Amino acid sequence: MNIMVADTTPPLPPGDAGAGRGRMGRPPLTKLESDVSLIYEARSSSSLLVAGVARGLTTQGGRLVRPAENCWHMVVVRQGGEASMRLVGPWTGAGVASYGEGAEILWIRFRLGTFMPGQPVTGLRDQETLLPAATGHSVWLNDAAWPLPGIDDVDAFVERLRRAGVLTHDPLVQDLLHEPGSGLAPRTERHRLLRATGLPLRHIRQVERAQQAAALLGQGVPIPETMFRLGYFDQPHLTRALRRWVGHTPGQLLRAGEEHLPLRTRPLDAPSLH
Repeated sequence: MNIMVADTTPPLPPGDAGAGRGRMGRPPLTKLESDVSLIYEARSSSSLLVAGVARGLTTQGGRLVRPAENCWHMVVVRQGGEASMRLVGPWTGAGVASYGEGAEILWIRFRLGTFMPGQPVTGLRDQETLLPAATGHSVWLNDAAWPLPGIDDVDAFVERLRRAGVLTHDPLVQDLLHEPGSGLAPRTERHRLLRATGLPLRHIRQVERAQQAAALLGQGVPIPETMFRLGYFDQPHLTRALRRWVGHTPGQLLRAGEEHLPLRTRPLDAPSLH
């Protein structure tokens, strides 16, 4: 089952992110997909481990540009009376995602610094891992069967995982993102950051800046002002960053407007099922 994150080909770095199914040829990332049949709603979460929750419904198969993503996800797919869960991402570059018809998809996006001690985030990077089924509505994780949550059960589900030691959070990550230097040795900082996020700090900041630029352009902020606000040297610098990490050019994002941006360049709290 392709769940919008399989069959992708991140431009940089190269690597097979197609969940073991053979790579697709990468189409040029120059056309905004405005006709994909995916609608979704997004919610905040009361859990300190979760950055956001979204539920999508597919009315027919489609493909869209998938931006880079610093956070990893648990993704639940329900289709044809069956349910499954995958551990997904983070994605280090933009790519193209496709999805099938008639699926309900639940994304649980974890806050940077949340990780599973038994599953290094580096092992999730640029790929998805299908968890073995225990029953038709539960999966095996850390030698226990876990019932799959719905959108209203996410916070309780995550809390149970935390209490069981399946999930934890390293507060150092947020400290490093907001304040340079923690007083620890640089080697210790790098080790803990990589363990908890799977990504170097410089990469995280570059992707976040590109996402901020895409959001500004989607809101109609002119290209020169976007460059100035976010510290890009010139328009070619901005264009390279957006192509690499968002999959579109500044002009495309500016013209499309916020309602036509890919999933992860829209605010997570923007409703679209109502």
